[in-house]
Amino acid sequence: MVFNFSQQATLAILFFLIVWLTIISLALFKLTKHYNRLTQGINKAKLAEVLDKIISDLKNSDQKISDLVKKTDELEKIGLTHIQKVGLLRFNPFAEVGGDQSFVFALLDEENNGIVMTSMTSRTGTRWYGKTVRDGMGVEHELSKEEKEAIAKANKK
Repeated sequence: MVFNFSQQATLAILFFLIVWLTIISLALFKLTKHYNRLTQGINKAKLAEVLDKIISDLKNSDQKISDLVKKTDELEKIGLTHIQKVGLLRFNPFAEVGGDQSFVFALLDEENNGIVMTSMTSRTGTRWYGKTVRDGMGVEHELSKEEKEAIAKANKK
């Protein structure tokens, strides 16, 4: 059997169309099977209810996410006021006492507000001093060199 060019072209096109139709049919079968599995036991009225519930749930989820973002922002703002930086410096202020038995302890929040506690130890006893710090500076009393150093250590962490 001899085919001319036009018959060969027609057969090639026919073969291509059969392959294409088979691919489309398989895809349609797969999609139909998936759709039937999703809607199993649901009629048209129930499907509308299910979709309405999904939309309602999405709106509720969006509202809850918005509320969580607000609470997170509030907590982050409040968290800035908690102690976040700690600095400790040991030193020897008196020549008659051996070793670095005195120390300064700085407790600061994110904005360098807080307190410094100084313990000065001598042979006759130990004295404690506390000072309020705002923006890394003494509020009511001037900070000593050691207290400033403890604040600087707290800011390095």
